[in-house]
Amino acid sequence: MRTKFIVAILLILASTTTAQTLEECQKAAEKNYPLIKQYGLIARTTELTVRNIQKGWLPQIAASAQATYQSDVVSWPERMKSMYQQMGIAMKGLAKDQYKVAIDLQQTLYDGGAISSQSAVTRQEGTVQEAQNNVNLYQVHRRVNEMYFSLLLLDEQIRLNSDIKNLLLSSENKLAAMVKSGTAATSDLDNVRAERLGAEQQNASLKAQRQMLQRMLSVFCGIEVSKLRKPEAVEATASANNRPELRLFDSQLKLSEVQERALDARLRPTLGLFAQGYYGYPGLNMFEDMISRKWRLNGIVGVRLSWNVGALYTRKNDKARLRAQRELIENARDVFLFNNNMEQIQQTDNISRFRTMMQGDDEIIALRTNVRKAAESKLVHGIIDVNSLLREINNENAAKVQQAIHEIDMLKEMYNLKYTNNE
Repeated sequence: MRTKFIVAILLILASTTTAQTLEECQKAAEKNYPLIKQYGLIARTTELTVRNIQKGWLPQIAASAQATYQSDVVSWPERMKSMYQQMGIAMKGLAKDQYKVAIDLQQTLYDGGAISSQSAVTRQEGTVQEAQNNVNLYQVHRRVNEMYFSLLLLDEQIRLNSDIKNLLLSSENKLAAMVKSGTAATSDLDNVRAERLGAEQQNASLKAQRQMLQRMLSVFCGIEVSKLRKPEAVEATASANNRPELRLFDSQLKLSEVQERALDARLRPTLGLFAQGYYGYPGLNMFEDMISRKWRLNGIVGVRLSWNVGALYTRKNDKARLRAQRELIENARDVFLFNNNMEQIQQTDNISRFRTMMQGDDEIIALRTNVRKAAESKLVHGIIDVNSLLREINNENAAKVQQAIHEIDMLKEMYNLKYTNNE
């Protein structure tokens, strides 16, 4: 008794297991899809790149060392050397081997906005990457829709297959009794039994397909999808949409604008401080170094103003290239909206078509059911043969299958239209 009670409780719990909705599966798939990790990577990469660009305001320090041998050096004229020798001064002149160990320091004071424009370009490039990631991640919804509604259709087919098995089993039992009483042939019984066994084979095939698709959806969503809830019919309007592709196009156009402003920054002059200190030979005092060949400390400080007019050479072509890029982006947006509008028209018409077909499904099923019941009665009275009954049973089942297909296809098109409009 206790065992039966526990089994009953387990059955109740199993029957009350919360079914996964379409929205729950879509949200789970978004979180589970590996592409979700790219958001953090994009943000991190962008921030590190901007930090490196901002370090352009820090003093730039470079160390160097060199050793040279010259074929000739600055020297005194012979008359000057003779005159100094007479005065008791040995004028050796510069040595041909020279050495230097130096440290250079540069500090930017004004860069014409180059660093800030580079940072802006990098940040906008990160925005474009995130927008592209949104587009790729949004496509997950469409894949979930395909698997979810395919599972719903398989559930309906399995349910209808169970109904036809029960009908065939009932007919089989009736024929078995008729065979015993001598009012039906054994071949008729075998015919119905073979049809029932075929239905059982089809049931096994349908369940295997469902198990495979269920596993795929579970892996895709990262959750155990065991039971589905048929979504309600929705009224999606064919209107201007809020698709992530449009935000991607906007961010790409914004990037082009930022890049154009960066071109202007390249034309501005730069102002900075510089300093150099080095230890070596010869130094800045060439006269002293010509008398005494010693290593000395030397230093230079100053202000440097530079203007690279070479940017003017390519400015016109760079501007034209950016304009062409904007035209390509705008054309891609027009193409997307055109194709999107075509999808909306097709999906809206499909929804209307399925609704029209569903209006007659109930009547067709009712008529097919009446014909099947009449055939069962005629078979008992020997008016028709078994083949006629089987034909009517299959006709009734086909009508029910068509109804299920029409309903699931209509729901699928409704939610595909929601996907198309991002509602």
